[in-house]
Amino acid sequence: MAQPLLLIAAGGTGGHMFPAQALAEAMVRRGWRVKLSTDARGARYAGGFPHVVQIEQVSSATFARGGPLAKALVPARIAGGVAAAVAGFLRDRPAVVVGFGGYPSIPALSAAVMLRLPRMIHEQNGVLGRVNRLFAPRVDAVCCGTWPTDLPEGVEGYHTGNPVRAAVLDRAAAPYIPPGDYPMSLVVIGGSQGARILSDVVPAAVAALPDWLRANLRVAHQAREEDLARVMRAYDEAGILAEVQPFFTDIPRRLSEAQLVISRSGASSVADISIIGRPAILIPYAAATADHQSANARGLVDAQAAILIPESALDPASLSEHMAAVLSQPEAARQMARNALARGRPDATERLVEVVEHLARKET
Repeated sequence: MAQPLLLIAAGGTGGHMFPAQALAEAMVRRGWRVKLSTDARGARYAGGFPHVVQIEQVSSATFARGGPLAKALVPARIAGGVAAAVAGFLRDRPAVVVGFGGYPSIPALSAAVMLRLPRMIHEQNGVLGRVNRLFAPRVDAVCCGTWPTDLPEGVEGYHTGNPVRAAVLDRAAAPYIPPGDYPMSLVVIGGSQGARILSDVVPAAVAALPDWLRANLRVAHQAREEDLARVMRAYDEAGILAEVQPFFTDIPRRLSEAQLVISRSGASSVADISIIGRPAILIPYAAATADHQSANARGLVDAQAAILIPESALDPASLSEHMAAVLSQPEAARQMARNALARGRPDATERLVEVVEHLARKET
């Protein structure tokens, strides 16, 4: 019997590609053939996919970038991508097509609709992206990484959670050491677009903590390359032991050892925090489309696992006050960690696999 084919379509950001990679890995282990349909940007994130996954670059485009001429050509480029996807599906018919968002997923999902193939989407954020919102009424299943998710009227979602890296799963539910009169770890992480305000505010907030807290604190702060020198200088001048890097390759380990996390509320960050189970202060990126980072934070905040501070209300004094409240109340911090863990979905990949296989069985 021929191996069934899963066609995964995903856009050119890590937020779309990493969950797609997790599903690809799981389906390859189950004996499926897997193809990835993406654009040139997405292909840069595809290095971690299993080597047996065939990567196909498609013609697609977005209205969000480029000048007037480039935007005028968008419909033609998308139409060309759709035609190529239809021809490819007629040659090698997928059992299921899964879209993870982004404009490069348009051709494959459009072809699946036209050919009436089993199809589904996965949305990582608490608000559907433009492409996923367009296709949500036209697919057989809408899987949601964040819950609750703002869905179009009449569309039902299934809460799968967001698949996370194996390194995060290895630290799932790691025992939490509550804050106390001993060395404590603070982890500060922000996305590449939105980390600057954290670099502006967090060092001053840490410096404003009571002496006994500040003396015990060890900081790991992820900052943009151009901000490294001034952030390190700010911590040095305040006498705070801090490690400042543009990227930490061992974030799962650092999260598992942290007493408190200060973070943007990107979907992947929220998933990591909840699966490992740590108290957090979340600062949604104000420029995120449709304010989806606030929606991402809602579940942890409602569960009393995290404190949300909007960018408009963020300053060193208020942040320092919230930090001190968590770090000076060990039992409350421990409960926040438990609440975060209760929101986690470490089986998110398996849940996605179940939906794929269910759709495949329905087709046969």
